[in-house]
Amino acid sequence: VNQILLLLLVLTVCAILYNKVHKVPSALKNEAVDLESPEEMEEEIPVVICAAAGRMGAAIAAISSIYSNTEANVLFYIVGLKNTIPHIRKWIENSKLKEIKFKVVEFNPMVLKGKIRQDASRPELLQPLNFVRFYLPLLIQKHEKVIYLDDDIIVQGDIQELYDTKLAPGHAAAFSDDCDLPSTHEMVRSVGMQNTYMGFLDYRKQAIRDLGISPSTCSFNPGVIVANMTEWKHQRLTKQLEKWMQRNVEENLYSSTLGGGVATSPMLIVFHGKYSAINPMWHIRHLGWSPDTRYSEHFLQEAKLLHWNGRYKPWDYPSVHTDLWENWFIPDPSGKFKLTRPDS
Repeated sequence: VNQILLLLLVLTVCAILYNKVHKVPSALKNEAVDLESPEEMEEEIPVVICAAAGRMGAAIAAISSIYSNTEANVLFYIVGLKNTIPHIRKWIENSKLKEIKFKVVEFNPMVLKGKIRQDASRPELLQPLNFVRFYLPLLIQKHEKVIYLDDDIIVQGDIQELYDTKLAPGHAAAFSDDCDLPSTHEMVRSVGMQNTYMGFLDYRKQAIRDLGISPSTCSFNPGVIVANMTEWKHQRLTKQLEKWMQRNVEENLYSSTLGGGVATSPMLIVFHGKYSAINPMWHIRHLGWSPDTRYSEHFLQEAKLLHWNGRYKPWDYPSVHTDLWENWFIPDPSGKFKLTRPDS
């Protein structure tokens, strides 16, 4: 019996030693896997920017400014049409932006067939890529939260701050309210801009009056969006936006002769009362509304994001505060895109 007990004791000791020798590496391996799990990795910030023909330099400057001012893990989704994608890809790969993380996404303009009312007053507002923001969940599949930016912006702050914008429960997006900054009100008045729903929707139409939205309600600007894709899909917002686009084709409820063209108006309808607010300094706009009216240099230096919404773009002439934009512009290696300047 004693011999049997001794043998069992020896076997037990051997088993313990075996586990220590052979299973420690396995435990270390599992620990390494845990360290690299998605929960522990640095969060990826998806930023959507369109690259339209004739204004690709805008997208390049925007991307350059974002990349240069953050340590965050940014993934750029660059959306273009089939014939423009090779150009933007070569521009990035043959410049100092070759280090960025990016995906090029082709937008199929056929999804807009029958949904856009032709408007001759500002045909540039009818370009297909103006409507990419309506289709974010269809273009960007794997992310819960997404930033969408118009191409005529530059970012002077850390994009992580914008990404951290809190969305209230039930809100699929955050926008900048057009009445949010008193310092911009004088510019709005001086160039005759609209910042209420009256400037975007035709209140002579019964369908607009039936919405029950006061025409004096402050509008918002959808050139900078922080969006929750799950909530967007849950509320079927793309379908709602398409519905109002189709109604406009039939009833002419809004047009580019009003304040913001044909891409802003359906968003004002669909998101009315159901959006969160972006920090005002993260969307200083109206820089493109007049070639004469300027903000103070101190105010612009404090701004986190500058937006040249309006006709007067910083890559064209005339325009204002072009020096701030040109800080981030990278010349086109192919020479196709050129800045328009008074001495050019």
